Parts: sequence; C-alpha cells; structure tokens
Amino acid sequence: MRPISLSRKPAARGNTLVEFALVISFLVPILLGVFSIGMSLTASVQASVVARDAGSMFMRYVDFSINSNKSLIVRIARGMGMTETGGNGTVILTQILRVGAAQCIPPYATTTACPNFNRHVITKRVIIGNATLTTSTFGTPTASIVTTDGSITAANYLANTTARADAFDALMILGDGETAFISEAYFLTPNLNLPGFRTDTFVYQRSIF
Repeated sequence: MRPISLSRKPAARGNTLVEFALVISFLVPILLGVFSIGMSLTASVQASVVARDAGSMFMRYVDFSINSNKSLIVRIARGMGMTETGGNGTVILTQILRVGAAQCIPPYATTTACPNFNRHVITKRVIIGNATLTTSTFGTPTASIVTTDGSITAANYLANTTARADAFDALMILGDGETAFISEAYFLTPNLNLPGFRTDTFVYQRSIF
C-alpha cells in the first residue's frame, strides 16, 4: 500500500499567515505594556526606598541644603536620572507643625491674633533634584519666606497663609505643638513610555515620620 502524504494547500498556508499577523498585532502591544508596567513597579519600589531613606535622614535633622548631603540621596536614586539640582527626579522634604495656643508667640500671642492657629503649617521645606517637575501635595510656601537652609521663621509660619499645610488634615491630625516629617519622591520614567499607549509616565512615593 502506498503511504498517504498530507500537504497543505497554498490557500491554507496563506490563512495561517493572516491569522498569525492578526494575533501578533494584539500580542505585541500587550507584551510591551506588561514590560512597561513591570518596570514601573521596579521604579516605584526604588522611589519608595529613596523617600524612606531621605525622610529618615531629614527627621534626624541632616542639613540637605548642603550639596554633599544632597548627593547621598542622588546615590540612593542611582539609575533614576536625578542630580542634586536637576534631572528626572525630585525629592521634597517637609516639616509640619500643628499650631496650638502655646505656639502663638508675639506679635501673635493670642489665638485670635494668630492667623494660622489650629492649623498644620510648614516650618521647613527642602527640595533635592529638579524643583520644576512637580509640587508638594501638602502645599507650597512662597519662596520669599523660605531661608537658605529651608527653614521658615515663626513669624512667617504663624501668619503667612502660604505656609499652611491643610492637605495634611486628610492624613492625620497632629496634637498641638507636634511635628511630622514628610518625604515625597517623584521621578519621570521616559524610558517606559509607549507612544500611543502610555506617555508622560512617572512614579511617586512618600514617607511620613
């Protein structure tokens, strides 16, 4: 008996190529998207480490107005494209105080004469990296009241409305005179953009002490 040989007809081979092309047109964007999101998660984990370590040092009153101390954060953020004063990342450090009656000092010695009485206020703000990328979730004091080391004087945080950190109320309410330290890390991730699918990608993390 002669063996039976099976062969595909040219039309069948053509259909297979069309089906493969249709499947690939869906699979490639999905695979690229999975890769981009997976790498974003990796970048987010590193941003979390940056925020945690920067906040831990800030809470211990490390002076980040000094470039050599800023470089410590840049080293932790290695690979994220941030420099001490620019690049693709920024770390915003904020010290917040709850103003009670005891904090209202002359010339704002009474609660009625203390504009920011019973509010959370920013008493220190330091920015490492590219300050133009984003702003803090917890307010932006006008530059004229922030000293070279980031401190804000009592006269300013008691009376200047731009020193208020009202958004902090949604997270927690400090006791009168209590202080919190916040570190926010924001990084652009242009290498993870997918034109037509994901653009202007970034990661953001914060730590509160």
